[in-house]
Amino acid sequence: MIVQNFQTLALPGNSYSTASNLLDRVDGWRQEATRKLQQSQRGEKGQFLTPSSVASLMAGMFEFNCPDISLLDAGAGIGSLLAAVVCELCQRPNKPRSLHVTAYEIDLILIEYLKQTLELCSIECQRFGISFTCEVREIDFIQDSADMLQPNLFTQPVKLEFTHAIINPPYAKIDAKSQARTLLRSIGLETSNLYAGFTVAAAHLLKPNGELVSITPRSFCNGLYFRDFRKVFLQMMALRQVHIFESRQLQFRDDAVLQETIIVRATKQIEPPDTVLITSSSSVGDDLVLSHQLPYTALINPKDSEQFIRILPDSVSQKVVDQMAQFTCTLEELGLTVSTGKVVDFRVRSDLRLKPENGTVPLIYPAHFSAGGVEYPTATRKHQALAVTEKTAALLVPNEHYVLSKRFSSKEEKKRIVAVVWDANKINSSSVGFENHLNYFHQQGRGLDLTLARGLAVYLNSSLVDAFFRLFNGHTQVNATDLRTLKYPNVEQLLLLGAQIGEIFPTQREIDQLVERQLLNATNPLENSPMTIKNRIDESLEILAALGFPKGQLNERSALTLLALLDLKPKDAWELAKSPLRGITPIMEFMEQQYGKKYAPNTRETVRRQTVHQFLDAGLIVVNPDSPERPVNSPKTAYQIEESALELLRTYGTYDWDKNVRAYLASVETLKKRYAQEREMARIPITIAGDVKTLSPGGHNVLISKIVSEFAERFTPAGSLLYVGDTDEKFAHFNEASLTALGVTVDAHGKMPDVIVHFTEKNWLVLIEAVTSHGPINPKRKTELENLFRSSTVPLVMVTAFLSRKAMAEYLSDISWETDVWVAEDATHLVHFNGEHLLQAYSKNENICESEGC
Repeated sequence: MIVQNFQTLALPGNSYSTASNLLDRVDGWRQEATRKLQQSQRGEKGQFLTPSSVASLMAGMFEFNCPDISLLDAGAGIGSLLAAVVCELCQRPNKPRSLHVTAYEIDLILIEYLKQTLELCSIECQRFGISFTCEVREIDFIQDSADMLQPNLFTQPVKLEFTHAIINPPYAKIDAKSQARTLLRSIGLETSNLYAGFTVAAAHLLKPNGELVSITPRSFCNGLYFRDFRKVFLQMMALRQVHIFESRQLQFRDDAVLQETIIVRATKQIEPPDTVLITSSSSVGDDLVLSHQLPYTALINPKDSEQFIRILPDSVSQKVVDQMAQFTCTLEELGLTVSTGKVVDFRVRSDLRLKPENGTVPLIYPAHFSAGGVEYPTATRKHQALAVTEKTAALLVPNEHYVLSKRFSSKEEKKRIVAVVWDANKINSSSVGFENHLNYFHQQGRGLDLTLARGLAVYLNSSLVDAFFRLFNGHTQVNATDLRTLKYPNVEQLLLLGAQIGEIFPTQREIDQLVERQLLNATNPLENSPMTIKNRIDESLEILAALGFPKGQLNERSALTLLALLDLKPKDAWELAKSPLRGITPIMEFMEQQYGKKYAPNTRETVRRQTVHQFLDAGLIVVNPDSPERPVNSPKTAYQIEESALELLRTYGTYDWDKNVRAYLASVETLKKRYAQEREMARIPITIAGDVKTLSPGGHNVLISKIVSEFAERFTPAGSLLYVGDTDEKFAHFNEASLTALGVTVDAHGKMPDVIVHFTEKNWLVLIEAVTSHGPINPKRKTELENLFRSSTVPLVMVTAFLSRKAMAEYLSDISWETDVWVAEDATHLVHFNGEHLLQAYSKNENICESEGC
């Protein structure tokens, strides 16, 4: 065993700084290391390095209540999780006294990066007064933890204990006869995957009340394979928070990982809490977080011998569970069985035929599924017939009525469970073969009553069953075991459903209405029933797609925003759509009240930036039609559906919809130009190097215009304006080439000053902050600007600008020494803090007595 142990490094404090820079640097190393690792080796070892966005989300879930933190990272990789924890601790108001990190890693390529990451973590902690020590253990974590937990005559290591553990454990299967499997059995765990072993071993090493945050596949929450893991883990640990992602793709996009993942936070305690926090987002990086407090007994039923973890992200999901609880029958009680198709095509290759011919029977694949039934034969390159031979006879079933379902759903599939009726009356054959990618429902190897088959297919295809299945199945497969554990209506109810079905299978809307009316006894369905809500959101998404919105806007957030701006409740007809004036907060309140989607209050900005802005750009909505002069960053800012768009959306679902969409799209560019012109009339003009540019309306930009026209001309004569910010856009003016020539590379994550002037006469870079609603250049902001412009080859001058003396008086105690203040109403004067001249660059090495306050 090789153990690397090094204390806090005495590196220059200004060699690296700021949390965003640390994470950016480490994430760059992650991508570099990923390219170096062989794909086959990564898959074998389960190496999927953590992106910085995921790492930050995980680090932010800790409570960190103790002053001295001992942190475990088992399988540290390049240290992305450790860097995120350091950034999180340094940004919190109550910082710990000390942080000791123990990082396990055995890959030599990754260890070199890990050491560099720990050096940067040391620097960051040093800047914020946190004592930092670390230890790199170049040994297999399972081996080391088993030795510590089960010492013997030959291995008696000191047991490590930790207050916190953060892990992205390797995702790889382990053989039943492997050493890892034997070691894990020694600590009381039987598992077939490394990530379960890493998680339990880390939990064993935690101190009482210690915290664990781990990202794992969601598939451990149910099923037979991880039953032992769930029982062992939940005996030691109490879940406190679970975060889920709506997208299966985005967490590890660089590694092509499609496994659905979740993040869990758990504490080492026997008694579970009363509630657990369930949060969700569409993907990592999406700040719009759905938040829901769930009773612990609803997450894990204490009477459930399987210890399934049932994650309910919102109140709508709770309604899904409540409605599904009305169905209590098992397949066995119905006298039914579900099996996997017997025909594995590559094993009977010599008996496959492209088309039906004498001596063959139909061979059915998922490709034959069509509108609730089977289209046979169909246009496909697959073999569609199977020769009847002594070898294949045992693989066939009598040609009778069955319900078939797909075993695999693609990421594009709208539903996980896709079921169809195999109607034997439509095929002239004595028997049929079902390929291995299908499941089929039968009665002891024989077919079903046709009415029963139709009722069962309707039930399986309902939005209710799909929503329920998605809640508790994190994988894309629909195995026979999953269908056996599902609960069903009784035979009478299924026959009642089936009796409503003729030769034409119902649409999704008709299926859901049948289930509500026939199975849930909803003669007057609740306005906010889960199926009604899901269908309405789907309709809104269909509209956005028809209007040509890109994939980034085709999500639940955008669908709900559109519905809120139309004041359209789940059961309202589209013709009742309205056009209220609504701000971001009322939009989110509508989402919660009408659609059961409660988002965290601090996620409002995501709705504005990632949905409302795009709606504005597309001309779908207008901003502040009641007061065009209102600043876009005003708390009173309101949005309204554009008049022509409202008229269009009222026709959704009618015969005229397609025609109206085409007419609207043909004229939308004209509408966008018209509203842009109206908005432009209220903008504030400024002149830069002879060119007239405009700023969006508002007091902040009024002050910026005065800085450009009065301050710059008076105090930096003949200076060059390099940057002018705008509250509506990222910037109104940006001379990137000139900034680059001065050694400045703009950090996209950094908060830029409002105005930057190159005072060429003195060769100074003047950074100016306009204060109307945010604070001045205080010591913290001064440090931020120094870090942001640390590569500048010319000295920095920092100025805070106010509109009036009264506004300045509010912030006098906050203003940093070695900066200047300008007030627009006294435009010919500067107030300077410890400056020898009215405008002066300062060196960090100057010995200036702050008490003089000149």
